[in-house]
Amino acid sequence: MSTSTTNPHENTESDQEVSEMTETISGPETVAKVVPIRPGTEVEPKVFDGEIVTDAESAELDRRMVADRVRGTADVAVRILRESDISVRVRSVVAYRVRKSPRDSARLTWFAIRGLGRWTAKAWTWATHGDLRADARNARLANDPEARRFAQETLRADAAARWAKLRSALKVMAIIAAGVLFLVVVDHAFERDQMWNWLSTVYGVLDIVRAVLKWMLWFSPLGILLAAIWEGRDKAPGAGFLVRPDRDDADSWVDERMISTALANLGVAPLDKFFKNGGQLVYSVPARVDGDGTYAQVRLPMGVTADMVAAQRKKLAANLGRAALETWPTEGDESGILDLWVADKGKLGGGAGEWPLQHDGQVDVFEGVPFGLTQRGAVINAMLFESNWLIGGRPGQGKSAAMRTLLLGACLDPSTEHWVYVMGESPDFEPFRPRLARYAMGMDDSVAESALQALRDLLAEMERRGKVLGEQPGRPPKTSRKLADKRALGLHLLCCWIDEVHELFMHPKYGKEAAELAVRLIKRGRKYGIVLVLATQSPTKESIPREVTRNVSTGIAFSVADHVANDGLLGAGKYKAGIRATDLRTKVDRGTCVAVGINDNVFELVRSFYVPFEDGLDMVSPVIARAMALMEESGRTVTPTAEVESTPVVVDHLADIAAVLGADKRVRTQTVLSRLAEKDAATYEGWTFADLKAALGDHDVEVVKSDGVKVVRADDVTKALTERDRFADDDDDADDGA
Repeated sequence: MSTSTTNPHENTESDQEVSEMTETISGPETVAKVVPIRPGTEVEPKVFDGEIVTDAESAELDRRMVADRVRGTADVAVRILRESDISVRVRSVVAYRVRKSPRDSARLTWFAIRGLGRWTAKAWTWATHGDLRADARNARLANDPEARRFAQETLRADAAARWAKLRSALKVMAIIAAGVLFLVVVDHAFERDQMWNWLSTVYGVLDIVRAVLKWMLWFSPLGILLAAIWEGRDKAPGAGFLVRPDRDDADSWVDERMISTALANLGVAPLDKFFKNGGQLVYSVPARVDGDGTYAQVRLPMGVTADMVAAQRKKLAANLGRAALETWPTEGDESGILDLWVADKGKLGGGAGEWPLQHDGQVDVFEGVPFGLTQRGAVINAMLFESNWLIGGRPGQGKSAAMRTLLLGACLDPSTEHWVYVMGESPDFEPFRPRLARYAMGMDDSVAESALQALRDLLAEMERRGKVLGEQPGRPPKTSRKLADKRALGLHLLCCWIDEVHELFMHPKYGKEAAELAVRLIKRGRKYGIVLVLATQSPTKESIPREVTRNVSTGIAFSVADHVANDGLLGAGKYKAGIRATDLRTKVDRGTCVAVGINDNVFELVRSFYVPFEDGLDMVSPVIARAMALMEESGRTVTPTAEVESTPVVVDHLADIAAVLGADKRVRTQTVLSRLAEKDAATYEGWTFADLKAALGDHDVEVVKSDGVKVVRADDVTKALTERDRFADDDDDADDGA
């Protein structure tokens, strides 16, 4: 039997095979490593699941792996950059604080000194009863013995109460001092181990309290200093303790301190005196972000009203670094409360954007029509139901375009009916023809006569609708979406649109009657679903009756020339209150208007939506085509409404007043109005004292005062009727003689 030994340095071929078999199988990622296998070793077979991939799939896998590595590297880079940015900002803040440390130290020192001074003043006032003595002094100066006596009695009662409290406090302090002295004597007389256990525990607790008091005594100067700084701080809102760094958004940033500074430099005498005496404004609503700007509400000091601030609007805007259009100071709930909204710089320069219903959508006029964007950037859904409109402004500022947008939205409610009259040669409403029940355009008298007849027909329709409503179950006070959908009732929304309405009201033949009918419709037609939308470029007291301005629900003013036109559109006193369309710039602010009554706010600065209808671009006709398709889907059609040939009913107001006075010699005006409404609700239901006074004034009958109330005397009315009839008879005799 021979024995063979194996030399480890032999079999070089086998070793080479093993080394080759142990090479790493590499690629984009190491996926496996071959285990060395010696010759003659029995290998246990194993089955591995796998998938054969093509070269293209392998390349895609490689690309994804590389992309993952890149994304991972990018994430790491972003994180490093963020950490670097934070560290840079921290170093910047620290460097800024170091640079400003001398000013910060001086500021905090001044706060501490002023805080000690305020404490001293408060202590002196308390010790000397300064507030009560001031009340007594004011009562003496006002020569009010009762108030002076009450102040003196209060002073004596307060002094007596203080002495009583002081005596009680001294007694308590004496008891505490005696107890402390007893404990000190006992502690020195006996060792702790000689005391009772409970007494030793008491002294242990006292040792802890003494240690705490010792540390408090050491830190008390720091606490007093911090409290003094807090007491002496600048109490102006947003003032802060330290010097504040310049902000990157300083051109659009507004806070209470900036508002207070702007008001302090406004040049209003009572405000100047208030700030000179160290007064600090009270902000009932601190400055906060509100849409595309900042809103704040300020309680003004005594002697200052919001109107006084609004009168200095341009100067306030300059102090805040804004244009006048971007600064809106108005009166709040009270005359002494200032509502201030300041737009971010440049935010009001852009338009409202595309109309939301340009390409699709439907409207429910009982919910509102998209009209524009508020200064805060919110969409306004303007109400047509129960809302009459007066729209005006200089030529070319967007008046007709806004009216067209409003009408276009209303046409997308299939239940609505529209009559349009354009008192001039203008094609603005030509695309609406298929959707209109009545349409007339031109400058001749026939258009004015058609518009007048439309107002007469609307008055008759209003009376019909009143009877229909009265016959409905529950006698609803006004029409509604539910009633409008019942076609047989005819209670749908009926809108009459008159552009350049001043031409109608100033017409020598039809103007007076048209104005009277319009006022009656505006006062009473809204609840019956009858709406007037009037537009004018001449809003003067001669062209637009005051009763129209006074009674319309919604006033829209584009750029106007003066306060007369401003208040003629928005209502009396609006210019004085700071609600001014005179600040809108011609051409620059085209399409922007000041609106009153368009929502629950006192006013809104609105960027109206614009639907193009000009040379080569007609975006109106596609919407009208969609409106006609909606009507067809709902089974409705546009039936041209014929003008009713009727003679207007002439109401004899003087005779009606004489009839309701009856046998009474004098009747209160309120009673006369109620009797007239009972006699002829269609005519007199909406009458006010001003209407009654005007009707009597036409016949030189005055409303007089008797026993402190306004009355109408029967003798005056009878005399006026007699003279009128006598003059009428004289005219008839003259005609017969001729």
